[in-house]
Amino acid sequence: MNTIVFEKLTDIVLVGHSYGGMVITGVADRIPERIRKLIYLDAFLPNDGESVFTANPGSSEWLKSMEKDGMIIPPWVKPEQPLPKDVPQSVKTFSEVISLKNAKAKQLPAVYILTVDEGKKPHEDTFYLFAERAKKRNWKSVEMTADHNPQWSKPEELVTLLESNK
Repeated sequence: MNTIVFEKLTDIVLVGHSYGGMVITGVADRIPERIRKLIYLDAFLPNDGESVFTANPGSSEWLKSMEKDGMIIPPWVKPEQPLPKDVPQSVKTFSEVISLKNAKAKQLPAVYILTVDEGKKPHEDTFYLFAERAKKRNWKSVEMTADHNPQWSKPEELVTLLESNK
């Protein structure tokens, strides 16, 4: 949010992937007048008062199983990886609830992109419930055949999809 404010950015398309859905939801609530559109890419889509743990209780035990010394350390986080790399994330970012108060943020155009592994059904996907939530909000909803990280596995397809939905 500070980058947007301090750099005087406007007409922004915010893309949030996975946990990033929590981030763009919070940013949109605070400065909706600077945002053109929100794009949720296989992401959490929280309601007011939810945390990552409460928004999708089915995955909270899996996430909690990766907790060590107050940090979530997924198996793909490897200290020896070259930059850029994933790093541990505070467990508090998963347990803290989001507070949404700005009615203008609810009026922002938004798109939800659900990535579904090849050979699987959409309802089998961890983020399916958020895609359904987006549909109930009358947002455009798109399915992409890809794993959870299309920015790594299908970057060209993802860029095309993002460009067509900005």
